[in-house]
Amino acid sequence: MKQFLLIPTALTLLLTTTLVIGQNTRFSDPETVISEYFWGDLYAGGGNSFFCDLPFTSKGFVLTDGYVYPLADVRSALNCGTSRQCEQDNRYRQIASDMHNMVPVRSRTEMGRRNVRYEDLGPAIKADECGIRQSAQFFEPPARVKGDVARTVAYMVDTYKLPWLGAATVFKGWNQLDPPDDGELTRHRRVAEIQGNENPFVTDPERLERL
Repeated sequence: MKQFLLIPTALTLLLTTTLVIGQNTRFSDPETVISEYFWGDLYAGGGNSFFCDLPFTSKGFVLTDGYVYPLADVRSALNCGTSRQCEQDNRYRQIASDMHNMVPVRSRTEMGRRNVRYEDLGPAIKADECGIRQSAQFFEPPARVKGDVARTVAYMVDTYKLPWLGAATVFKGWNQLDPPDDGELTRHRRVAEIQGNENPFVTDPERLERL
């Protein structure tokens, strides 16, 4: 009898694990997720902007909801048309609702990231006050979040079969340079609780090397 009871328990644990590793299946309404869960829950008490690490107590006018893997690139990869047309595509809505890819960003920074690729630009390009290096076509985040960027991009590439936004070797290097810290792990746990799935590249960074 005990053996019989152990089998369902093991299956339950296996199914639970399966449910939390994979894509976002809980949300498919980006506007609701952004207002109620991103700003209304995850950052309800404030936080720090992602790239510049500036503290904030509320969204205000200088911050916006940014995407590490920009939605313009998602639309291009899915070939679903204009922004309005893609909003009718269930797969796009699901991807656009994934909180693992959402970060609080200064509006000015977010506008400057449009249509760029991630790259190591080196000291030839002067870093701004946030530690960002940027050219007309490339964007290098501050060293303290390079690993965060790499693990998020890897998650989007692996989970939704999207193309890399730069050379895979660059992201693998960033992953090694900047391993998950307490802030990234804490945020990851909260997103997983809200959304119901994990980013396995945060919990197992070496997974990125096998991608």
